[in-house]
Amino acid sequence: MVVTINSLGLQGIAGYEIAVECALSGGLPAFDVVGLPDAAVKESRERVRAAVKSSGARFPVSRITVNLAPAALRKEGTVYDLPIFLGILAAQGDIEPPPAEAAFLGELSLSGALRPIAGMLPMAMAAARGGIRELYVPAENAAEAALAGGLTVYPVEDAASLLEHLRGGTRLRPAAPWVRPEEPEAGPDFSEVMGQENVKRALEIAAAGGHNILLIGSPGAGKSMLARRLPSILPDMTRREALEATEVWSVAGMTDRRSPLLTRRPFRSPHHTVSAAALAGGGTFPRPGEISLAHNGVLFLDELPEFSRDAMEVLRQPIEDGEVTITRTAGTVRLPSRFMLVCAMNPCRCGWRGHSSGRCTCTDAMVEKYTARISGPLLDRIDLHVEVPSVEFEAMRRREKPEPSSAVRSRVNAARARQAERFEGTGTACNAHMTAAMAGRFCTLDEAGERILRAAFERMGLTARSHDRILRVARTIADLDGAARIGPEHLAEAVQYRNTDILRR
Repeated sequence: MVVTINSLGLQGIAGYEIAVECALSGGLPAFDVVGLPDAAVKESRERVRAAVKSSGARFPVSRITVNLAPAALRKEGTVYDLPIFLGILAAQGDIEPPPAEAAFLGELSLSGALRPIAGMLPMAMAAARGGIRELYVPAENAAEAALAGGLTVYPVEDAASLLEHLRGGTRLRPAAPWVRPEEPEAGPDFSEVMGQENVKRALEIAAAGGHNILLIGSPGAGKSMLARRLPSILPDMTRREALEATEVWSVAGMTDRRSPLLTRRPFRSPHHTVSAAALAGGGTFPRPGEISLAHNGVLFLDELPEFSRDAMEVLRQPIEDGEVTITRTAGTVRLPSRFMLVCAMNPCRCGWRGHSSGRCTCTDAMVEKYTARISGPLLDRIDLHVEVPSVEFEAMRRREKPEPSSAVRSRVNAARARQAERFEGTGTACNAHMTAAMAGRFCTLDEAGERILRAAFERMGLTARSHDRILRVARTIADLDGAARIGPEHLAEAVQYRNTDILRR
C-alpha cells in the first residue's frame, strides 16, 4: 500500500508543494528515503523510528520506501520528519490516510515532541496558494503559519497528540490569528541629537523617498549616531511589505513565537570585514545574505572605504534591480533586496581632512587613494551625499530640546501616502524606485527648473543615472512640502545633495 502525505519545501525563499509517498513491501527490513534528500533528511529515519516507538505505535518490520516528489528537486532540512512519520503509520493501517487538503510539517525529537523549523511563512503561503486548507505545524511555528491566511493552522506539541486528533479522539485547537502587541515607542530618537539640522533634513528626505544616502564627516561628528536613529523616522510598513520581509527572516531562522511578523523595518549593520557572499547570500543551497535581510528596510555600512572592493561592488546590481540572483550547482534562486543603502565614512584615512583643528596628516595623494576605494558606479547609485560637520560647542550646550522622531515620522508618512496614491497599481512603493518612464511622467519641470538642471548637468558632469536620481529626490522634497509639481527650490535642494566634491577635499 502506498500512502501520500502532503508537505512543503523551500527553494531559496519560495515554498513549494511536496508529496511524501510511503510504501511498505516484503523483504528484509530496510528504510530508504529517495528524492534527492540531503544528510538531514536521510537522518530522519532514526528520528522517525524512535518517535514511532515513543508514541506507543508499532514500527513495521518490513521494507520501507519513502519518496519525496518531485524527485528532481533537492530536499534539505528536518521539515519532512512529521509527514514521513504519518505516512509509515498510515501505510501499515494504524491510522487512516489524512485528507488531501491537509499538509504536515515539522521536526521530530526522539521522544516524539515537535521542534520548530525555519522557513514556515513562505511554506504556509505556498500551501494556501496550492489549495491546502489544514496545516499541521510545530506549536512554536503556529503563529507564523497563521499569518499566511486562508488556512486552518493546528499547533502540534507532540506526535501522540496529533495521532489522537487524527483518530477522532481529543481534538487539537486551531491557532488563533496573531495580534500585534501594543509596544511603546523605544530606541534611539532624533531628539537626542544636538545640532546637525542639515543632516537630519537629508535623512528625512531619504526616509520619505526610500533614497540611498552617504554621510561624510570627521570622527565624532555623529554619522553613526544619526544613521542608527533613522529607523525611528522610517514610514510604517504595509502588510505586504511586512510579509515580504518576514519571509526572508523566516528562512534565515530569525522569527519566533512571540514575534512571528516583522513590525518595524529591518536595520542591518554588518561589520566591514563581511564577505561579498555574506552580503549577497549564498552557500551550497543559497540562503539570504545581509542585503536580503534588509529587504524593505535599511542596510547601514559604517566606514564604507574599509569594506572590501568585492563586498562593495556586489551591491550594484541589487540596488538597481531590487533583487539578487545567486547561481550554484544546486540551482539558481532570486532573493529580494529592495533596501535603503545608508553609508558613513571619514573624508580621509586619518579622518580629520577639512576639520577646523588642522589635525589632518594626509597628503592629497593619500586622500585620493582613500576615497578612490569607492568606485564611481557605486557612488553614482547613492542619491544623497551629505557632509556631516563637527558639532559646535554652543549646539552641544543648547537647552532647547530638538524635534522628536515622532514629528519627523508624521511628515515622512504623509509624503509616503502621496507616493502610494501616485503609484497605485504599478507595484512601485516610493520615489526612489521609479522607472525612467515614471520619472519622465511625474517629475516634470517648469522653465526655471530646466535651467537649474541643465546648469547642474553641465557643471557637475552628471550621468544619465544621476540626472534621474536628482529628479527623484526633488520629487520627494516636493512631496514633503505637499506640492503637486517640482518647483525650482525643490530641484535646487536636490542638486546640492549631489555634490561629490566633498570626497575630494
